Amino acid sequence: MSHFTVEKVSDTLTRISLDSKRIILVGTAHVSAESMEEVERAVEHEAPDHLCVEMDEMRLKNLEENRRWSAANLKDVLRRRQGFMLMANLALASFQRRIGADTGVPPGAEMRTAVKTARERGIPFTCADRSIQVTLTRAWRKSGLWTKIKLISSLMASVLSSESVSADEIEGLKESNAMQNMMEELADYLPSVKGVLIDERDRYLAARILRAPGETVLAVVGAAHVPGIIERIRAMAAGEGTAGTDTADIEAVPPRSWAGRALPWLIPVLIGVLFVTGIIRSGLDKGLEMSLVWVLANGVPAAAGALIALAHPLTVLISFIAAPITSLNPTIGVGMAAGLLEYFFRGPRVMDMERLNEDIVTLRGWYRNRVTRILMVVLLSSVGSSAGTFVALPWLTRISGS
Repeated sequence: MSHFTVEKVSDTLTRISLDSKRIILVGTAHVSAESMEEVERAVEHEAPDHLCVEMDEMRLKNLEENRRWSAANLKDVLRRRQGFMLMANLALASFQRRIGADTGVPPGAEMRTAVKTARERGIPFTCADRSIQVTLTRAWRKSGLWTKIKLISSLMASVLSSESVSADEIEGLKESNAMQNMMEELADYLPSVKGVLIDERDRYLAARILRAPGETVLAVVGAAHVPGIIERIRAMAAGEGTAGTDTADIEAVPPRSWAGRALPWLIPVLIGVLFVTGIIRSGLDKGLEMSLVWVLANGVPAAAGALIALAHPLTVLISFIAAPITSLNPTIGVGMAAGLLEYFFRGPRVMDMERLNEDIVTLRGWYRNRVTRILMVVLLSSVGSSAGTFVALPWLTRISGS
């Protein structure tokens, strides 16, 4: 068993001794001016051999280069059916940017400050966080239907919210009691999401920090991760259970569950059985009635979703036509079809790419920007068609006499 001690210097700084290794954790708020100053002071005072930041390489590159999306990026996302992942990314960024606008500090400024300070002092650094795409995909795959509904609702609520946050409230979030309360609320509301967004990343960050070279390692992480990282390092030091620095199992995207793989195929089979049963029992007229029900139940809410997103009139019309067909084809969804149509009719302009980071802060901006409006078309038409399918099933069952 390794020698392990923890010294909590303040609400934001914790020192850990693990045999000959010294680890300093700086807990930050991601839109805090004070956090930027704390990071600079910590690097200067602690003189680390190595620096770790809670950011993956791609996010750091995007932050430093102020990356702009291109039309090709969006088209590829739609074709790969990853529109929701991008929308979730933008919704999370929207929330942080809105808070950053209240405090005058852009999201991730303290991480950028840490890297800038390390470079100026010649200190090697590591981007110690897991890929955001892996994290979001794992959260989605590990969530049940009800959790997914709550997750989508939370993301939409974050976009619609106009709530402002003061700088004092942001600083208060770094206090241990405030963090504990927030984590408990998240665990109660979305336990599987909390497990991926917080618990798994605590483990991942702890492992990367322990693997970082040098005797003194300074890690700049969000305050929410500090307690979990400390506990993970303690468990690794004690050799408890399977605790270790191997994180391969949480770096992979889990396969879809058997139910998730089977459901898209079971629905067309079930619909087919209902149609055949209805026609055999009551004749072709009953089949025509069921066809009308299926078309209306799928087409109307899908078209309504596209209309709410202010899609092009032809996108709305074709969403109505496509939804009943795509609902019976697991290889394509109405959201992808509607999104690509909207892209064709109203493709993103250069100004949309340039203003994307600013437009995601307001609901008006989401509608004004063609990138985000396309993503809303994808989401709302998909939600409409899915709801219509579940409405149609009991209706068709009654008509068929099953």
